[in-house]
Amino acid sequence: MMRSTRTRRGWLPRSPRLFTVDRRNEQSRLVRMGARGASYDVASRRGRNDGFGPDDGFEGVARPLFVVLAALVAVVALRLVWLQVIQGPSLAASAAAQRTNVVAVHARRGTIYDRDGNVLAMSQACKTIYCNPQKVNDPNGAARILAEKLGGEASSYLATLRGDSSFSYVRRQVDTDKAKEVEDSLRDAKANGIYFLDDVKRVYPYGAVGSQVLGIVGTDGDGLSGLELYYDDVLKGTDGELVFETGSKGTPIAGTSAQASTAQDGTDIVISLDIDVQEAAERTIAKGTEDFDAESGSVMVTDPKTGQIIAACSTPLYDVTDTSKIEEGATSLKPVSSSFEPGSIFKLLTTAIGIDDGLMGTETTYDVPAYLKVGDDYVSDDDGRDYGMDMSVREILRRSSNAGAALLAQNVIGAERFSEGIARFGIGSYTGIDFPGEVPGLVKTLDQYDGASLGSMSFGQSLAVPLVQMVKAVGALADGGTLHAPHFLVSKGGQEAEWGPAGQAVSAETASAVTDMMRTVVQEGTAVHAQVEGYDVAGKTGTGEQAGETGGYIDYSYVSSLIGFAPASDAKVLVYVGLNGTPYLASASAAPLFSTIMGEALSDLGVAPTN
Repeated sequence: MMRSTRTRRGWLPRSPRLFTVDRRNEQSRLVRMGARGASYDVASRRGRNDGFGPDDGFEGVARPLFVVLAALVAVVALRLVWLQVIQGPSLAASAAAQRTNVVAVHARRGTIYDRDGNVLAMSQACKTIYCNPQKVNDPNGAARILAEKLGGEASSYLATLRGDSSFSYVRRQVDTDKAKEVEDSLRDAKANGIYFLDDVKRVYPYGAVGSQVLGIVGTDGDGLSGLELYYDDVLKGTDGELVFETGSKGTPIAGTSAQASTAQDGTDIVISLDIDVQEAAERTIAKGTEDFDAESGSVMVTDPKTGQIIAACSTPLYDVTDTSKIEEGATSLKPVSSSFEPGSIFKLLTTAIGIDDGLMGTETTYDVPAYLKVGDDYVSDDDGRDYGMDMSVREILRRSSNAGAALLAQNVIGAERFSEGIARFGIGSYTGIDFPGEVPGLVKTLDQYDGASLGSMSFGQSLAVPLVQMVKAVGALADGGTLHAPHFLVSKGGQEAEWGPAGQAVSAETASAVTDMMRTVVQEGTAVHAQVEGYDVAGKTGTGEQAGETGGYIDYSYVSSLIGFAPASDAKVLVYVGLNGTPYLASASAAPLFSTIMGEALSDLGVAPTN
């Protein structure tokens, strides 16, 4: 039984082991401590309150702990200020961007009409199909439906449907009816994660006709070639934006879409093409290229009094409604973008320069040798004659005499007048045509002439030009010597385009004189196969040799061409036809093609027969 004892503070348990002091041991310990005993006693009195005060060790730990906690609170507070005040706006914007998708709403591209108001290219409403691969619950089933409705193999859709992104295009610019079929089938199959967006696409009521001239529009609504590219800023308009919020995995949130900006439709334009003449030109040159074993063929039809282009094309042709099958070079319009030696059609300019400078007349006669020295070589005629002949300027053109043209240039006109004369016709310069890809050609300036330049250039060799330059130059002969830039644009947004004259190449009298000689060429010269029954046609053939890659000319490889206009006395239509890399002379190849195209053009444009 535990004993207790009474003290001044009350009753406490009595325990000798805990509370009984051995005074002898205590005294001995104090003696051993010496001075330290007094210090201990003082410390005991300071550290205790009657034996029950706080311990000095606790106070030593609490103070540093308080400092650390205060520092942590300060750091957290500063971090909150930084995040909420300094970085708050940018973080909010970043969060909004992560949950927001912006999709372009394409503007309706302007319509392109031909000269008679026929729609050649227009924009049509359609649907673009896209998906969130993270939400596609049945990729295999969806792929089978897409393949069945849109074509192709189901496997070709799986990579898109199983992608890692939250937004992928499945098929762009799908007809609305077809898109509705896809949507209904997916809904019936309970296939989720595939969505539909309003879009527009380019359609062509006349199919492939005029593809090179019209050009291609990309899926993003940008013009990529042809007039679609040249007038892209007019036709395109301004796209709008559709904004919609998405969930954590990119799933569009229903009811959150909003039009951020409205699309502004593009401007309509009217061009000078006649779709019927264009179709006839394409059909004729495609067949002619094949029939005459040519590498390619080109056609350009214009109104020579205005420069308006009624038809233009070159082979190979392509179908703008199916751009997956385009041969190399098919999108280029070769009369604009490629340079060729023009051949004997250039003799028209040589004679015009001489007549306009008062150096000769149509009946002025010269003794033309069988062989005429040009530089270090001798020039002869295609008829193979080995004797000299007296020829008038008219006869030189009728026979298309190379020696005769070189003689006129070297012995009558001279280099300076010749160089100035072809420059007045715009040879070696841009024509100003409103079409992408025009080249200026390769034409020597006067200071670059060598001993052979003048004689060779007189009949269309030693220079290379895009054939649109010859269309412009000969067009001046058809319109009293006045030059007009070949062009397509008639009006935009209902406002008529202004195309004034581009200069005066020769006088009206000179133009009339050369035109009369061109009549002779068609009636009884090298262009007899270019005649069109009932019409007075003026024309000139050209057979330019093809230069090889290693120098010199390739045997039996010509640029065979014919250029002319009708009616001769009041021209309404000018036609150029060229075959590149054909073994046939122009009189047997380009001439009949010219006749076909000119006849169709005169008829379609309502030009009355002259006789």
